[in-house]
Amino acid sequence: MPKDIGDVDVATVEDVVALMRARGGRATSSRRILLEVLFEAGNHLDAEDIAEAVQLRSPDVHISTIYRNLEELQRLGVIVHSHLGHGPATYQLASLAHAHFICERCGLTIEAPDEIFKGLARTARTKLGFSIDPRHFAILGICAQCS
Repeated sequence: MPKDIGDVDVATVEDVVALMRARGGRATSSRRILLEVLFEAGNHLDAEDIAEAVQLRSPDVHISTIYRNLEELQRLGVIVHSHLGHGPATYQLASLAHAHFICERCGLTIEAPDEIFKGLARTARTKLGFSIDPRHFAILGICAQCS
């Protein structure tokens, strides 16, 4: 699923590499492997999951390198991190990012479509001058099964 970032389409690892180079970044082998892991996963991974997958392919990539790459890819807008409940932050491609509802009783996670938040986003912008990003934190509550 492509995501436009500026004038660059980031549907593949090569697209992201082109974006990094266009913005003065380097396309290191460890960064390329990390991107491959994220593109192949297509879902949420925490930093340890990412590190494990990267190190399976290239055992000498240090965890600090992985964290630096995650920060740089976030700065470029290629990936986003989310806090899903009480666990560690998870990462995924910005083109796949979405909001979440998590049941506090059973842990059910529901991917919430963006349109649910359009009214809230509009109200926050109009009344408060604030732009929200519902993808960053999960909204906790009780699912239909548990209520």
